Amino acid sequence: MTKRLRAAIAAMLALATLSLHAQTGTTPAATTTAAGRTKKARQAKEAAESPELRAIRELREQMAAQQAELQSQIDALKSQLAARDAAVSSAQQAAAAAQSQAAAATAQAQSASTSVRANSDAVSAVKSDVNDLKTVNTSLASTISANKQELNEKIDSPTTIRYKGVTITPVAFFAAEDVFRTRSINSDINTPFNTTPFMGANQAHVSEFNFSGRQSRLGGLFEGSAGAFRLAGYFEADFLGSGTTSNANQSNSYVLRQRQFWGQAATQSGFTFTGGQMWSLATENGRSTDNRTEKLPNTVDAQYHVGFSWARQPALRLQQRFASADDKSAFTVAVSLEESQITNETATNPPGNFFFNGTGTNGGLFNNTTTYTNNVAPDVIVKAAADIPHAHFELGGVARFFRDRIYPATSTAATGYVGIPGAAPYNSTVTAGGIFGSARVSPSKYVDVALSAMAGDGVGRYGSSQLADVTVHPNGTFEPIRNYHGQFSLETHPTPRLDVYGYAGAEYAQRTVYATGVTASPFTGYAPINVVDTGCNTEVAATAGSTSPAANCSAVTRDIVEGTAGFTYRIYSSPRFGRIQYQATYSYLTRTAWLGLTGGTFGASSATFGAPKATNNMVFTSFRYYIP
Repeated sequence: MTKRLRAAIAAMLALATLSLHAQTGTTPAATTTAAGRTKKARQAKEAAESPELRAIRELREQMAAQQAELQSQIDALKSQLAARDAAVSSAQQAAAAAQSQAAAATAQAQSASTSVRANSDAVSAVKSDVNDLKTVNTSLASTISANKQELNEKIDSPTTIRYKGVTITPVAFFAAEDVFRTRSINSDINTPFNTTPFMGANQAHVSEFNFSGRQSRLGGLFEGSAGAFRLAGYFEADFLGSGTTSNANQSNSYVLRQRQFWGQAATQSGFTFTGGQMWSLATENGRSTDNRTEKLPNTVDAQYHVGFSWARQPALRLQQRFASADDKSAFTVAVSLEESQITNETATNPPGNFFFNGTGTNGGLFNNTTTYTNNVAPDVIVKAAADIPHAHFELGGVARFFRDRIYPATSTAATGYVGIPGAAPYNSTVTAGGIFGSARVSPSKYVDVALSAMAGDGVGRYGSSQLADVTVHPNGTFEPIRNYHGQFSLETHPTPRLDVYGYAGAEYAQRTVYATGVTASPFTGYAPINVVDTGCNTEVAATAGSTSPAANCSAVTRDIVEGTAGFTYRIYSSPRFGRIQYQATYSYLTRTAWLGLTGGTFGASSATFGAPKATNNMVFTSFRYYIP
């Protein structure tokens, strides 16, 4: 409480005491009217008051006024406190409401945030889906466009022709080619290597130049899928055949020639059966032992190259391929039964008591100016091939069967054979054969290196030079001749358009001779030392405008060697329009004979011996258009 308030209370207490004391000593005045009595009473009191009473009264009035003011202040304070309490309560209620609203807002915000996140995720997902859809649509549009373009290309320029369930792929090229030889062989675009003339022949002194379009080729590949089997057929033909009326006088009328005609059935397990005319299994393949992967020398010469092992003939082939899971490595085994022929049976002083071949019969389908072997059995060839990345290896063998018919009752003076009177004729069959192999390595995409070889008895027909297979004993039975041939290849690819290559090959036939016991003709067989070669290097005059072979030249070939260098340039190449290419090769050929009598008389001390040798330089060019 304030000092003023305490003083007022003390004054009031004192006044109350005095008032009580005054009331006790006086009597109340008579009452009148309210206002008059009140006024008169106040005036009477004021007149009768003493200074103390007046001071007390004034003090009381001040205290009353102060009390009234104090009460007014208290009431105002109470009113303010009530208003404040009301305001606080209202504020608390507002705060509670605000808190409630804030909690609700927070919940709504959290819900909204969750919804926003969910919506954001949904929007992101939708955006992702839209982007993916755009990508898919773009890819789909690109695919559709590509497929449409591919479909249009297939319609406008199909790579294959559909016939029922078979696809047909045409194969063809059209060639304009030529050959120049420094020593004439009287041959077209193919070179019979074993006929390169010795210097005693007229042809050895003239060159030859021939144009040819005969190597142009037509063919087709036919393929179909029959469930568990993949079926295929293939044919190709050229014009390197000649009929009885074929000539180069005015209209070159050379006949169509069968090169390959075969059918094939293959299973998914890697087993394949092929039958028909095809490249021999002895020919190097580029993959497994598969047909149409043969690795031929890149030469224009249709006889290919000396040392190259090959044949193209009717055959039945079985093969089984075992491949790795990624098909990058494989091992293949194959066996083939192939048409057999005895080529170049060669013998000096042969007996006259046997036969093994005959000319084609009129009315038959063999040429009646050509001899054909009376075969006892086909050639049997087996081969294993291994494929690894950047390399291919082969190893195989061939078995051959040579038969002739002997007439033992017939005597032969040249060999001193005395016939056995009454002896019945009989058939004599000898077995021959050899082994072969090849290795081809590609250390980079720019280089391929290969080596192939064959060695054995009676395998001359599988070499490009066609050296002799057999000779004869004095009694007329066959004796296979030991043969070797091989080829080294280096093929480079400096650019996609250009190939540059070189080949070196050789073939050899071993001397195979038997003594006869006859002084005039002491030996028989292949390349006797007493053969007369005195005229092999001395040219004789031609007769009646025709060439004459070297006189007194019975030289028998020991080996033939050839080296070749060349290039192929693809002027234009398109998968839609085909390929135009130019090719040129140069070859140097040597043919060397076995030692023979080159002077004097055999058996005399003055006799001289030598090995005649023939050489030839050959240049080939080719311009070809290949269909796509």
